[in-house]
Amino acid sequence: MRYVSVEQVEPGDVLARSIYTSEGLTLLQRGVQLTVGMINKLRRFGVTMLSIKDPFFDEVKEQEVVTETTRKDAIRNLSGAISCVQSGKEFDVRGIQKSVGSIVEETLRNRKVLLNLGEIRTADNALYIHSLNVCMMATVMGVGLGYSTTQLKELAIGALLHDIGKLSADKEAPEYKKNSMKNHHTWKGFDILRKKHEMSIVSAHVPLQHHEWVNGTGIPRGLGGDEIHEFAKIVAICNFYDNLISPFSEEEETLPPYEACERIMGFAEKRFDHKMVIHFLRSIALYPIGTSLRLSTGEVGVVIDQNRGLPARPVVRIIRREQQSKRRIADDHEICDIDLGAEPTIFITGVME
Repeated sequence: MRYVSVEQVEPGDVLARSIYTSEGLTLLQRGVQLTVGMINKLRRFGVTMLSIKDPFFDEVKEQEVVTETTRKDAIRNLSGAISCVQSGKEFDVRGIQKSVGSIVEETLRNRKVLLNLGEIRTADNALYIHSLNVCMMATVMGVGLGYSTTQLKELAIGALLHDIGKLSADKEAPEYKKNSMKNHHTWKGFDILRKKHEMSIVSAHVPLQHHEWVNGTGIPRGLGGDEIHEFAKIVAICNFYDNLISPFSEEEETLPPYEACERIMGFAEKRFDHKMVIHFLRSIALYPIGTSLRLSTGEVGVVIDQNRGLPARPVVRIIRREQQSKRRIADDHEICDIDLGAEPTIFITGVME
């Protein structure tokens, strides 16, 4: 699998990851051979990057923290909840709880796998993919912090629904009219979730506080330090990171994962809790599988595996024509897999599209 710009995709290329609609339905199934019409349609949907199959990487299997089935179910249940909120109706919490339970269970089972965020975003599904990504990142961080299963579920529910207030049917909730900040989506999200007696009030504080900064300059209440719940500190980082790497967010530019991580490190002890930043960096793949990298050797390769304790030093596959590699795959091509964790003199010098 390679992760490439949609402008580089050609008719006949095979999709390596399925693309979903906002309802959790399959728009294009992985394994489908792309046509000119499909590629043009994806461009119209705002797709900028695609995962495609490549014969040089056929045996490379991406390890998943959360299965495709669970991710689709989570999007479907989130879509149902959002539809209810948008129409002013009460939503059924059971679907959300079921999806969160599966996410937590699979994350605990795959705790040694580094999280790769590879879902393909469209203008239609961007909000849902964002919410799912934030939920998965927060859950992985919670596992690393040693949270109990109950705590993980409370965190995951708050993370999955952290932006629910943006979709409230009430443009201005009556009880908040006197204070414009209390009409902010963080307050609305809190108000929606606190009324759900099936949910912990802790989960409701995640949407309320995920825009608070540890230095006290955030919103809506200007909380700082220990005044901010630990779950909200986690989701604040995950939310900011996913917005930085998404072409559909309100951020000024879309950054590759490693640059987004650099931006987050720069905000440690300003916006974000330093301890949580460290745990975040241990949880996320700086160079996701399928990313094309340029190395200090001058060669270009594709990330095929991760080093759990060294997220900045993945395993990279180089395709060579010279007779100097270890494994032959074609008459005029050979491959060499370089584990940067074991090669301290080789460095990543850039990310290629």
